[in-house]
Amino acid sequence: MDVLSDAITGMRTGVPHSSRTLMAAPWGMRFAPSDGAGCHVILQGSCWLLPPGREPVPLAPGDVVFLPHGRGHAIADAPATPLVDVIQDQDGNWVPSEEAPRGTGPATLMLCGAYRLSRTRGHPLLTGLPDVVHLPARIGTHPTLRAAVDLLGAELEQPGPGSDALVPALLDSLLLYILRAWLHEHAEQAATGWAAALADPAIAAALHALHSDPAHPWTVEDLGARAGLSRAAFARRFTTVVGQPPLGYVTWWRMTVAGRLLATSDAPLRVVAESGGYSSEFAFAKAFKREFGMSPGRYRRRHDNKAAR
Repeated sequence: MDVLSDAITGMRTGVPHSSRTLMAAPWGMRFAPSDGAGCHVILQGSCWLLPPGREPVPLAPGDVVFLPHGRGHAIADAPATPLVDVIQDQDGNWVPSEEAPRGTGPATLMLCGAYRLSRTRGHPLLTGLPDVVHLPARIGTHPTLRAAVDLLGAELEQPGPGSDALVPALLDSLLLYILRAWLHEHAEQAATGWAAALADPAIAAALHALHSDPAHPWTVEDLGARAGLSRAAFARRFTTVVGQPPLGYVTWWRMTVAGRLLATSDAPLRVVAESGGYSSEFAFAKAFKREFGMSPGRYRRRHDNKAAR
């Protein structure tokens, strides 16, 4: 798998939800902090995003905004409009927690999406994103993102056979297109970080090789060869761009893969150890405890208990 797909797979849990909302001014919705992430797409009209501790952000038709860290936010027809807390119902729709007067002013139509994420082992590609990822609508930019928005909007407006499967899949696609667009826009500006790493052909080649086969007995020399660089040049470049040494990231990713297997499958410990490149269960258990602060068995039991609640 590629790095972006792995980063999403490693963090996302449960089924994403979405709603298509038409609001007439005045209106204001406050979203509480959560473990997940959210996005808004403005289809018609305009509004304001109100992030905590930051200046309001004006949103126009076609704008996409992604809030990756679940820190809570509000969205309203105007910055001064009183806000009503909203909650998510069983169908994924955002509904007011209390009765609010129905507006009669200009209308705004938007898509709202919500993703559940596990923060316990967040990939730095996602955890390093800004609080607000704002992708303004510009003619000719990000056509695949626009196509995903159109498909999701049409499916929510007129559900048909298979909608229960289509909508979550389209939401996952929308998330990936949002991240692709942001990474593309920041690749040339960034000297370090994951936008720079994925835009650097040498570093991206090494990361792709590692993510495709984390169990391989990787050495810095092997990864450097995949990158087309000498061992020393690759180590320097990787550490500068990614923010940690190559083998440090190799170990971190292997343990992340192992932790995900323990939490989501009944695979025997031997299989989990092999997925992380360990031929010995004892050596794997020792490395796992060093990384997570607990044994693999305890880690699995803890996640089994959470799932049972």
